[in-house]
Amino acid sequence: MKFVLQRILFYVITAWAAITINFLIPRLMPGDPVQALIARFQGQLDTSAIASLKALFGLDKERSLWQQYTDYWGQLFQGDLGLSFTFFPTPVSEVISQSLPWTLVLVGLTTLISFLLGTGIGVYSGWRRGSWMDSLLPVTTFISSIPYFWLGLIAIALFAVKWPIFPAAGGYDSSLVPAFDVPFISSALYHGFLPGITIILSAIAGWILGMRNMMVTVSSEDYVMVAQAKGLSERRVMFSYAARNAILPNISGFALSLGFIVGGTLLVEMVFSYPGIGYQLFQAVGAKDYPLMQGVFLIITLSVLAANLLADLVYLFLDPRTRKEA
Repeated sequence: MKFVLQRILFYVITAWAAITINFLIPRLMPGDPVQALIARFQGQLDTSAIASLKALFGLDKERSLWQQYTDYWGQLFQGDLGLSFTFFPTPVSEVISQSLPWTLVLVGLTTLISFLLGTGIGVYSGWRRGSWMDSLLPVTTFISSIPYFWLGLIAIALFAVKWPIFPAAGGYDSSLVPAFDVPFISSALYHGFLPGITIILSAIAGWILGMRNMMVTVSSEDYVMVAQAKGLSERRVMFSYAARNAILPNISGFALSLGFIVGGTLLVEMVFSYPGIGYQLFQAVGAKDYPLMQGVFLIITLSVLAANLLADLVYLFLDPRTRKEA
């Protein structure tokens, strides 16, 4: 219990520091986003409207940085992330709530699939090293060395242009209205296939290599030899003794991957024009949309911290040494 409380305190302090930096960085960037917004309206805003915009976005010079900081925390506790410059006057929370599910479903599912497949193949490959499964390693390593966006462009060129099997862009058929029904879900799965398979192919080699190397190391440990000498079944020794200990580094890596799900596939979403949060972040940076950038960074920060806390708890369950140290 003491270990859990220490970790929670650590992550609370880390979250405070990250949110504070998140507040400061956009304000230290060059440029005036309000002027960019005014230019978009092509002189249709008068002086009072411009002053209102600056006050609304917290960029008026009459308010100190400390006042903006305290206001920012007050808004966070109320769930108010401000208004988006890019989609003005839509609130940032609404923009994120519309984009986040696309990223979570696409990247969440593909990350889980690549982790399960890669770890499973790594377990068998490491336990039966020297078998035909080792021949998969050079192939998966070569594919994983190809950048996301390049692999995505190859997939579009082959399966959307040369052989038009899948769509090249978008999250669903534009003739459909987003709804939780069979036609829309089928269309979303159809449009998400190419970006999804791109992410899986890019990520699976890392899980295979990590798990295989750990299985090779753990297989020669004394407790595994003793388990085999006791006459336990090969399946039980492989999973309950070897894989249970070998999987710990992969658990940490998986937790970090979960944390970076939100913003880790920016390039994939750009290549496929996928309506996820990574694509919204790209638009926010281009438009100097401070509130939207802060909102996206906040989601990414909290996701990473929550994933790390989850990894610590899983470690506590899997590794008895952690409980003793606590």
